[in-house]
Amino acid sequence: MHHSISSVARNADALTAVWSGGERTELPYLWLRDNCGCSECCVEQTTEKRFHLFRVPSDLKPSTVSIEDAGSEDEAVSIAWPDGHLTRHRSSEIHGLLSPPRLDLQYWDGRFQPRRFDYGRFQASDRAAAEVIEEFLRTGVCVLVDAPTEPDSLEQLATRLGPIREVLFERIHNVMLDPKGYNIAHTGLAVAPHNDFTSYTWPPSVQALHMLVNECEGGESTVVDGFGLLNELRSDHPDKFDVLCKVPVPSRIFSEEYECYAVNPMVALDSDGEVRMMRFNTAQMQAIPLSEPRLGEFYAAYHELSRRVNDPGAQVNFRLEGGQILLCAGHRVLHGRTALRSNGHRHLQDAYFEHDNVRNHPGMLRRTGRI
Repeated sequence: MHHSISSVARNADALTAVWSGGERTELPYLWLRDNCGCSECCVEQTTEKRFHLFRVPSDLKPSTVSIEDAGSEDEAVSIAWPDGHLTRHRSSEIHGLLSPPRLDLQYWDGRFQPRRFDYGRFQASDRAAAEVIEEFLRTGVCVLVDAPTEPDSLEQLATRLGPIREVLFERIHNVMLDPKGYNIAHTGLAVAPHNDFTSYTWPPSVQALHMLVNECEGGESTVVDGFGLLNELRSDHPDKFDVLCKVPVPSRIFSEEYECYAVNPMVALDSDGEVRMMRFNTAQMQAIPLSEPRLGEFYAAYHELSRRVNDPGAQVNFRLEGGQILLCAGHRVLHGRTALRSNGHRHLQDAYFEHDNVRNHPGMLRRTGRI
């Protein structure tokens, strides 16, 4: 659909653009100059910006403004600046920035089951990959089936998920019963729902759990929608939610060679006030200092959140078989497993990726014409 600007008016520090439907958009002069896309302001080879805003006065105003090619697909607002520079912004590009795309998240409870997708198609087909990633972005979880069962084959996911994020464990972490293991996952005990590396200031935001062999009874995988629970808590008890956003909580994890320790609230919000990160890991949580003035309030809130996380009605359970990969959005989805009930061979490998790389992969496929 073509969007046309019928007129523009100059004000003290911005243009007012009037669209053909009557809507108005304020276009600050510094924004117009800063986002000039000409070859003087951007590196043509890389599309990176080379213009620096300090090069123009803070009270910059245009010399002339006009609408070029009015009514056509190439319609643009043309601005001449006092230094002689010319900036041209297409109407369609301005309109595209009015409402940046925002993904509608799908929240879920214990009645949900992650969608399953064929690993081979995900790797071979750009359209299939985009479908998997878009489902993953909505729900935070999905399962790839018929995947390789060779150790370290998680490396192959880098073509779709971006580079592996290395942490203090092995690049690809082996999870097996191990009497010398330094993590509860190496025991047969149940692992309560949690997300990994709350002891990092920026925890890994995507986790791939790859089952190579599963000949063990028990050990069913568990996932919980942390964002869904937090939104419910915010609605039911806004005071408790607020405390979880503000009280810093120490977390610690260590391997045979390294130790990682960070102090952050359990819940982080984005600039719109929406939940962007949940940190919930009982095993890694350390004692909050007794000097914390909101300690009592925090524990009332933490107790309520813990109750909700461990409510069977919030938990989705399923068996992950050999050749299956569980993908989890690490800042949103809590994962765990039930207790192992036999000593059958069970070998899981996991690796971490970054949500930014995953989220932008479908856009890259569209820009390059692959889908």
